[in-house]
Amino acid sequence: MPTTLAILASAQALITDPTWIFFVVLGIILLAPLLLGRLRVPHIIGLILAGMLVGEHGLNLLSRDSSFELFGQVGIYYIMFLAALELDMGSVAQYGRSGLKFGALTFTIPFVLGWCSCRYLLHYSTLTSVLMACIFASHTLVSYPTVSRYGMSRNSVVVISVVATAFTTFAALLIVALVEGAQQPGSSVLTWVLFPVKCAAYVAFVLLVFPRLGRGFLRRYDDGVMQYIFIMALVFLSAALAKLAGLEGLLGAFMAGLVINRLVPRTSPLMNHLEFVGNALFIPYFLIGVGMIINVRSLAGGVSALWPMLILVATGILTKWIASAIMAWQGGYDRNGMWLMFGLTNAHAAGALAIVMIGIDPHVGLMGEETLNGTMLLILCSCLVSGLATGKGARALALTDTTPDENRGSYHGKCLVVYSQEDTVSVMTQLAILIRNPYIPDSLMGLSVAYDDDSNEGAGRHRRGQKLLESAQKTAAAANVRMGTLNRLSTNLAGGILHTIKEFDCGEVIMCLADRTAGTPKSSLGPVIDNVLRGSHREVMALRGIVPPGTLRRVIVTIPPKAEYEVGFYKWLEHVCRMGEQLDCHLDFHAHADTLPYIRGYMQNKHPSLRAGYKPMEHWEDWLALRNETGKDTMLVVVTARPGFISYQTEFDDLPYKIHIYFSHTSVMLLYPDQWGDPQDSVCVFAPNGSAVTRRPRTLKNWLRQFFTQ
Repeated sequence: MPTTLAILASAQALITDPTWIFFVVLGIILLAPLLLGRLRVPHIIGLILAGMLVGEHGLNLLSRDSSFELFGQVGIYYIMFLAALELDMGSVAQYGRSGLKFGALTFTIPFVLGWCSCRYLLHYSTLTSVLMACIFASHTLVSYPTVSRYGMSRNSVVVISVVATAFTTFAALLIVALVEGAQQPGSSVLTWVLFPVKCAAYVAFVLLVFPRLGRGFLRRYDDGVMQYIFIMALVFLSAALAKLAGLEGLLGAFMAGLVINRLVPRTSPLMNHLEFVGNALFIPYFLIGVGMIINVRSLAGGVSALWPMLILVATGILTKWIASAIMAWQGGYDRNGMWLMFGLTNAHAAGALAIVMIGIDPHVGLMGEETLNGTMLLILCSCLVSGLATGKGARALALTDTTPDENRGSYHGKCLVVYSQEDTVSVMTQLAILIRNPYIPDSLMGLSVAYDDDSNEGAGRHRRGQKLLESAQKTAAAANVRMGTLNRLSTNLAGGILHTIKEFDCGEVIMCLADRTAGTPKSSLGPVIDNVLRGSHREVMALRGIVPPGTLRRVIVTIPPKAEYEVGFYKWLEHVCRMGEQLDCHLDFHAHADTLPYIRGYMQNKHPSLRAGYKPMEHWEDWLALRNETGKDTMLVVVTARPGFISYQTEFDDLPYKIHIYFSHTSVMLLYPDQWGDPQDSVCVFAPNGSAVTRRPRTLKNWLRQFFTQ
């Protein structure tokens, strides 16, 4: 009687034409979630069941050919890579100890109980029992896309589970590598001596080279296709190097995600491209391929054939549940947290497939048809249970999690981005996506204002503005963010911006901090920005970005004394926190000793996982010393104030000049917070740039200083 392996090798599928094969696969990816979604079956399970239906052991429509092996391998790597890429590294640092504790539990309990059940109940050999115990101990984040859809990827339970996944996967595959090496005829003492050396060299190379290589490439090239190909090349290079070191490629993909994590902001176009391609093609291909391997007909072989499979399935699922229950009890998590933890760590797919394929390899010869069928049934049942448990836990936690109102800041209006230069469109749009309020619809708006002088030049400027807005919309759409646009003509540029702020109730404005020209006063940011500041008390951010925001590693924030008394204090602080959270970079706050407790308290209550430092700055003039701490991978945020308000200082008058002289090498944002009252200054509508009729008040000392230094 032919074995399952022989059937897999000799089956002839009904559909062999590549075009029709790809069409059927796309049809499954499209229709399986839609049809089974009506039955409330998770789409992950639907794809596995669809693979069983069309595979060799079902209707035999498709064979698991090289395309499924290739795309499935990419899908396995993609799952591990995205799991690491979507990690909040601040949360990992915060919950890393708990994650390692859970990893030790969810590895040790299944490994020990699994080895005992295989050795004493099923009477497998010692090494075969070790391989099966590694299958029980390891798990794959198959249901992680469900967590992402509920927006729970940074929840503490999810972070702990992902850290535990890294631990169990590494430990299990390390043991498998040792067993495989012991079975190889060419292994020697030198092989075992070199193994830890190769592993250490691999880890050191990835940690030291990949971040520098990635940051340099992403700074130099902003084309979305090139960035995507580059990131994927790093992932597969890491996987290939891991295999050379004697590890599994899964660990290499996960390692690549960890080191690239800080280079790809969560809401960036690059992140959207990575998730889209993986979730639309590679991961579904992998899940369909898993279903095609499962031989349901083996269940009809009688009690003698069914008993070992039931033992394997029960051991694999129950041991993971025991570990999750113990961790939830010790960590103080409720029932929903336990179900989510169990769902994420219960699915045996990628690691189990890798281990069983190693076990049935003729050079190893530790597994046969019984263990193969049992493992395939374990994959099916564990994925079914994992999808249901993850969906139940994630849905319940999402409903009971923190309400959006607690994190909206002091004002809920649109974020208005004013475009004037072509080379700044991408950076300004990416930054606006980072700081916008994600809890309100249509929170992003682009504006271009052209001077209307009734000439052909005015029409040309209007067309140029439309091109800028189209480019901004493409950048926002690539990040899956909707941006409204307005291209208007005005006899006064600042007036056009101010009218837009009022008409569309914009809460904050981002403008380009242009290079200074000869004859510009030291106190001026340019006539347009100056008059927008005079004509509105909404938050204004004047930005000069020299590198894409995703390549920033640190944000330095300087705050003047008494800034906590301004009405917009917590609003701009929330914007800075959103930027740090999305970029996963370090925040350094330099402020007066009386102001720092307010900042630290807000950070601990609202953003406890953010990496932040708090340094007292007794005198405002000390902020100039920060020029020695800044570089291309740093952004300097200077919080200032409009004249006449409580945190305003006369030293603010020459801020634009000092920024130009001392900080030309770094990205800079001058931030003017929301402030009380209505502006009293008027704007002259007859000047193209809106030169104000009134000027900001200055002291005699300040006037004399400017007179003699200009």
